[in-house]
Amino acid sequence: MQNIYIIGVGLIGGSLALDIKNKRPEVTVYGVDKSEDHINQALELGVIDHKATFEDLDKADLVILAIPVDASVSVLPDVLDKISDFTLVADVGSTKSDICKVVENHRRRRNFLAMHPIAGTEFSGPKAAIRDLFNQKTNIICEVEKTAFKLQEKAVGLFTEIGMRMRYMNPESHDKHIAYVSHLSHISAFMLGKTVIEKEKNERDIFDMAGSGFESTVRLAKSSPAMWTPIFKQNKSNVIETLNDYIANLTQFKNLIEKDDFDGVYKEMKDTNYIKQILNGIQ
Repeated sequence: MQNIYIIGVGLIGGSLALDIKNKRPEVTVYGVDKSEDHINQALELGVIDHKATFEDLDKADLVILAIPVDASVSVLPDVLDKISDFTLVADVGSTKSDICKVVENHRRRRNFLAMHPIAGTEFSGPKAAIRDLFNQKTNIICEVEKTAFKLQEKAVGLFTEIGMRMRYMNPESHDKHIAYVSHLSHISAFMLGKTVIEKEKNERDIFDMAGSGFESTVRLAKSSPAMWTPIFKQNKSNVIETLNDYIANLTQFKNLIEKDDFDGVYKEMKDTNYIKQILNGIQ
Protein backbone atom coordinates (compact mmCIF):
# COMPACT_ATOMS: atom_id res chain seq x y z
CA MET A 1 0.00 0.00 0.00
CA GLN A 2 2.02 2.90 -1.36
CA ASN A 3 -0.52 5.73 -1.70
CA ILE A 4 -2.79 6.32 1.27
CA TYR A 5 -5.55 8.92 1.22
CA ILE A 6 -7.00 10.16 4.51
CA ILE A 7 -10.41 11.81 4.24
CA GLY A 8 -10.68 13.86 7.43
CA VAL A 9 -7.30 14.80 8.87
CA GLY A 10 -8.40 15.25 12.50
CA LEU A 11 -7.52 13.25 15.60
CA ILE A 12 -8.19 9.75 14.28
CA GLY A 13 -7.28 10.27 10.63
CA GLY A 14 -4.20 12.29 11.53
CA SER A 15 -3.02 9.82 14.18
CA LEU A 16 -3.43 6.94 11.73
CA ALA A 17 -1.36 8.88 9.19
CA LEU A 18 1.43 9.47 11.72
CA ASP A 19 1.55 5.84 12.82
CA ILE A 20 1.46 4.48 9.27
CA LYS A 21 4.24 6.84 8.16
CA ASN A 22 6.29 5.86 11.20
CA LYS A 23 6.03 2.14 10.44
CA ARG A 24 6.17 2.45 6.65
CA PRO A 25 8.25 5.50 5.69
CA GLU A 26 8.04 4.59 2.01
CA VAL A 27 4.29 5.35 2.03
CA THR A 28 2.95 8.66 0.70
CA VAL A 29 -0.02 10.06 2.66
CA TYR A 30 -2.49 12.42 0.99
CA GLY A 31 -5.06 14.44 2.90
CA VAL A 32 -8.60 15.35 1.89
CA ASP A 33 -10.62 17.66 4.12
CA LYS A 34 -13.40 20.21 3.62
CA SER A 35 -11.49 22.60 5.92
CA GLU A 36 -8.61 24.34 4.18
CA ASP A 37 -7.24 25.28 7.61
CA HIS A 38 -7.13 21.63 8.65
CA ILE A 39 -5.35 20.61 5.46
CA ASN A 40 -2.76 23.37 5.87
CA GLN A 41 -2.21 22.50 9.53
CA ALA A 42 -1.80 18.82 8.64
CA LEU A 43 0.81 19.73 6.04
CA GLU A 44 2.70 22.05 8.40
CA LEU A 45 2.73 19.42 11.15
CA GLY A 46 3.89 16.67 8.81
CA VAL A 47 0.73 14.66 9.39
CA ILE A 48 0.23 14.35 5.61
CA ASP A 49 2.62 14.70 2.70
CA HIS A 50 0.30 16.29 0.14
CA LYS A 51 -3.20 17.69 -0.15
CA ALA A 52 -5.65 16.00 -2.52
CA THR A 53 -9.27 15.98 -3.67
CA PHE A 54 -11.94 13.33 -4.24
CA GLU A 55 -11.01 13.32 -7.93
CA ASP A 56 -7.59 11.87 -7.03
CA LEU A 57 -8.96 8.77 -5.29
CA ASP A 58 -8.49 6.54 -8.33
CA LYS A 59 -4.73 6.67 -7.54
CA ALA A 60 -5.19 5.37 -3.98
CA ASP A 61 -4.16 1.98 -2.65
CA LEU A 62 -5.96 2.67 0.63
CA VAL A 63 -8.57 5.29 1.53
CA ILE A 64 -9.34 5.90 5.20
CA LEU A 65 -12.64 7.63 5.86
CA ALA A 66 -12.26 9.52 9.17
CA ILE A 67 -15.12 12.02 9.19
CA PRO A 68 -18.31 12.24 11.31
CA VAL A 69 -20.53 9.18 10.91
CA ASP A 70 -23.39 10.99 9.16
CA ALA A 71 -20.97 12.41 6.60
CA SER A 72 -19.39 8.95 6.12
CA VAL A 73 -22.74 7.39 5.23
CA SER A 74 -23.35 10.13 2.69
CA VAL A 75 -19.85 10.16 1.20
CA LEU A 76 -18.92 6.46 1.12
CA PRO A 77 -20.91 5.44 -2.01
CA ASP A 78 -19.32 8.31 -3.95
CA VAL A 79 -15.84 7.31 -2.71
CA LEU A 80 -16.40 3.72 -3.87
CA ASP A 81 -17.52 5.02 -7.27
CA LYS A 82 -14.24 6.93 -7.70
CA ILE A 83 -11.66 4.33 -6.63
CA SER A 84 -9.96 1.67 -8.73
CA ASP A 85 -10.89 -2.00 -8.48
CA PHE A 86 -7.74 -2.61 -6.43
CA THR A 87 -8.30 0.08 -3.78
CA LEU A 88 -9.44 -0.62 -0.23
CA VAL A 89 -11.68 1.88 1.57
CA ALA A 90 -11.91 1.65 5.38
CA ASP A 91 -14.03 3.81 7.66
CA VAL A 92 -13.27 4.39 11.34
CA GLY A 93 -16.67 5.50 12.66
CA SER A 94 -18.07 4.38 16.01
CA THR A 95 -21.40 3.25 14.53
CA LYS A 96 -21.44 0.50 11.93
CA SER A 97 -25.01 -0.55 11.04
CA ASP A 98 -25.95 2.42 8.86
CA ILE A 99 -22.69 2.54 6.93
CA CYS A 100 -22.81 -1.18 6.19
CA LYS A 101 -26.40 -0.91 4.98
CA VAL A 102 -25.77 2.03 2.66
CA VAL A 103 -23.25 0.05 0.58
CA GLU A 104 -24.62 -3.48 0.93
CA ASN A 105 -25.58 -3.56 -2.76
CA HIS A 106 -22.80 -1.34 -4.10
CA ARG A 107 -20.87 -2.87 -7.00
CA ARG A 108 -17.63 -2.30 -5.07
CA ARG A 109 -18.81 -3.57 -1.68
CA ARG A 110 -15.85 -5.98 -1.73
CA ASN A 111 -13.53 -2.93 -1.66
CA PHE A 112 -14.92 -1.69 1.67
CA LEU A 113 -13.80 -2.61 5.20
CA ALA A 114 -16.06 -1.46 8.05
CA MET A 115 -13.95 -0.95 11.16
CA HIS A 116 -13.82 0.93 14.44
CA PRO A 117 -10.49 1.45 16.20
CA ILE A 118 -11.35 1.92 19.88
CA ALA A 119 -9.02 4.82 20.56
CA GLY A 120 -9.20 8.57 20.92
CA THR A 121 -8.95 11.60 23.17
CA GLU A 122 -11.28 14.47 23.97
CA PHE A 123 -9.44 16.71 21.49
CA SER A 124 -10.06 17.23 17.77
CA GLY A 125 -8.41 18.58 14.64
CA PRO A 126 -4.96 17.95 13.09
CA LYS A 127 -3.19 19.42 16.11
CA ALA A 128 -4.73 16.65 18.24
CA ALA A 129 -3.09 13.91 16.14
CA ILE A 130 -0.53 11.91 18.14
CA ARG A 131 1.78 8.98 17.56
CA ASP A 132 1.05 5.57 19.06
CA LEU A 133 -2.63 6.37 19.68
CA PHE A 134 -3.57 2.89 18.45
CA ASN A 135 -0.84 0.86 20.13
CA GLN A 136 -2.43 -2.00 22.12
CA LYS A 137 -5.93 -0.79 21.17
CA THR A 138 -8.75 -2.98 19.83
CA ASN A 139 -9.93 -2.57 16.24
CA ILE A 140 -13.45 -3.89 15.66
CA ILE A 141 -14.02 -5.15 12.11
CA CYS A 142 -17.57 -5.78 10.89
CA GLU A 143 -18.76 -7.96 8.00
CA VAL A 144 -15.20 -8.93 7.15
CA GLU A 145 -16.51 -11.73 4.94
CA LYS A 146 -17.88 -9.10 2.53
CA THR A 147 -14.44 -7.58 1.91
CA ALA A 148 -12.15 -9.10 -0.74
CA PHE A 149 -9.74 -11.42 1.06
CA LYS A 150 -6.54 -9.97 -0.42
CA LEU A 151 -7.61 -6.44 0.51
CA GLN A 152 -8.63 -7.32 4.07
CA GLU A 153 -5.38 -9.25 4.48
CA LYS A 154 -3.33 -6.18 3.54
CA ALA A 155 -5.36 -3.96 5.85
CA VAL A 156 -5.15 -6.29 8.84
CA GLY A 157 -1.38 -6.56 8.28
CA LEU A 158 -1.03 -2.76 8.28
CA PHE A 159 -3.22 -2.13 11.31
CA THR A 160 -1.57 -4.95 13.25
CA GLU A 161 1.79 -3.39 12.46
CA ILE A 162 0.79 -0.13 14.15
CA GLY A 163 -0.20 -2.04 17.27
CA MET A 164 -3.92 -2.80 17.02
CA ARG A 165 -5.63 -6.04 18.05
CA MET A 166 -8.34 -7.23 15.65
CA ARG A 167 -11.77 -8.32 16.83
CA TYR A 168 -14.61 -9.39 14.54
CA MET A 169 -18.28 -8.60 15.13
CA ASN A 170 -21.51 -8.02 13.25
CA PRO A 171 -22.63 -4.36 12.94
CA GLU A 172 -25.71 -4.76 15.15
CA SER A 173 -23.75 -6.29 18.04
CA HIS A 174 -21.06 -3.63 17.70
CA ASP A 175 -23.57 -0.78 17.90
CA LYS A 176 -25.35 -2.30 20.90
CA HIS A 177 -22.17 -2.92 22.90
CA ILE A 178 -20.47 0.37 22.02
CA ALA A 179 -23.54 2.28 23.26
CA TYR A 180 -22.81 0.96 26.76
CA VAL A 181 -19.03 1.27 26.91
CA SER A 182 -18.52 4.46 24.92
CA HIS A 183 -21.62 6.41 23.99
CA LEU A 184 -23.09 6.33 27.51
CA SER A 185 -19.76 7.49 28.95
CA HIS A 186 -19.82 10.59 26.77
CA ILE A 187 -23.45 11.39 27.60
CA SER A 188 -22.68 10.98 31.32
CA ALA A 189 -19.73 13.35 31.05
CA PHE A 190 -21.71 15.99 29.14
CA MET A 191 -24.63 15.85 31.59
CA LEU A 192 -22.38 15.90 34.67
CA GLY A 193 -20.69 18.99 33.28
CA LYS A 194 -24.07 20.58 32.53
CA THR A 195 -25.38 19.80 36.03
CA VAL A 196 -22.36 21.34 37.74
CA ILE A 197 -22.30 24.43 35.50
CA GLU A 198 -26.01 25.07 36.11
CA LYS A 199 -25.71 24.59 39.86
CA GLU A 200 -22.47 26.50 40.37
CA LYS A 201 -22.91 29.84 38.63
CA ASN A 202 -19.59 31.08 40.01
CA GLU A 203 -17.12 29.23 37.81
CA ARG A 204 -14.20 29.94 40.15
CA ASP A 205 -15.88 27.84 42.84
CA ILE A 206 -16.00 24.90 40.43
CA PHE A 207 -12.33 25.09 39.53
CA ASP A 208 -11.18 25.72 43.11
CA MET A 209 -13.01 22.66 44.41
CA ALA A 210 -12.65 20.32 41.43
CA GLY A 211 -10.30 17.45 42.17
CA SER A 212 -8.83 14.81 39.91
CA GLY A 213 -11.97 12.66 40.25
CA PHE A 214 -14.21 15.34 38.80
CA GLU A 215 -11.69 16.24 36.12
CA SER A 216 -11.29 12.66 34.91
CA THR A 217 -15.03 11.99 35.00
CA VAL A 218 -15.99 15.11 33.05
CA ARG A 219 -13.03 14.95 30.64
CA LEU A 220 -15.14 13.57 27.79
CA ALA A 221 -17.43 16.62 27.96
CA LYS A 222 -14.66 18.44 26.08
CA SER A 223 -15.32 16.20 23.06
CA SER A 224 -16.66 17.62 19.80
CA PRO A 225 -20.48 17.97 19.71
CA ALA A 226 -20.24 18.01 15.90
CA MET A 227 -18.84 14.49 16.01
CA TRP A 228 -20.97 13.06 18.80
CA THR A 229 -24.45 14.33 17.85
CA PRO A 230 -24.50 12.24 14.62
CA ILE A 231 -23.28 9.20 16.59
CA PHE A 232 -26.19 9.49 19.02
CA LYS A 233 -28.58 10.00 16.09
CA GLN A 234 -27.36 6.92 14.19
CA ASN A 235 -27.34 4.73 17.29
CA LYS A 236 -30.54 6.20 18.77
CA SER A 237 -32.32 3.00 19.81
CA ASN A 238 -29.27 1.54 21.55
CA VAL A 239 -28.43 4.86 23.21
CA ILE A 240 -31.99 5.12 24.58
CA GLU A 241 -31.77 1.57 25.94
CA THR A 242 -28.49 2.33 27.73
CA LEU A 243 -29.90 5.58 29.12
CA ASN A 244 -32.97 3.77 30.48
CA ASP A 245 -30.72 1.28 32.28
CA TYR A 246 -28.44 4.04 33.57
CA ILE A 247 -31.34 6.22 34.77
CA ALA A 248 -32.86 3.20 36.55
CA ASN A 249 -29.59 2.62 38.42
CA LEU A 250 -29.28 6.30 39.34
CA THR A 251 -32.86 6.31 40.61
CA GLN A 252 -32.22 3.17 42.66
CA PHE A 253 -29.12 4.73 44.22
CA LYS A 254 -31.02 7.93 45.00
CA ASN A 255 -33.83 5.91 46.62
CA LEU A 256 -31.37 4.07 48.87
CA ILE A 257 -29.96 7.38 50.13
CA GLU A 258 -33.45 8.83 50.65
CA LYS A 259 -34.36 5.79 52.76
CA ASP A 260 -31.14 6.04 54.81
CA ASP A 261 -30.27 2.56 53.54
CA PHE A 262 -26.52 3.07 53.62
CA ASP A 263 -25.90 -0.64 53.90
CA GLY A 264 -27.57 -0.82 50.50
CA VAL A 265 -25.45 2.07 49.23
CA TYR A 266 -22.32 0.26 50.40
CA LYS A 267 -23.42 -2.98 48.74
CA GLU A 268 -24.15 -1.23 45.43
CA MET A 269 -20.64 0.24 45.36
CA LYS A 270 -18.99 -2.92 46.66
CA ASP A 271 -20.65 -5.07 44.00
CA THR A 272 -19.59 -2.58 41.32
CA ASN A 273 -15.95 -2.78 42.46
CA TYR A 274 -15.86 -6.03 40.50
CA ILE A 275 -15.39 -3.90 37.39
CA LYS A 276 -11.73 -3.51 38.42
CA GLN A 277 -11.17 -7.20 37.76
CA ILE A 278 -12.94 -7.01 34.41
CA LEU A 279 -10.91 -4.01 33.25
CA ASN A 280 -7.64 -5.52 34.50
CA GLY A 281 -8.41 -8.58 32.40
CA ILE A 282 -8.91 -6.43 29.31
CA GLN A 283 -5.66 -4.50 29.67
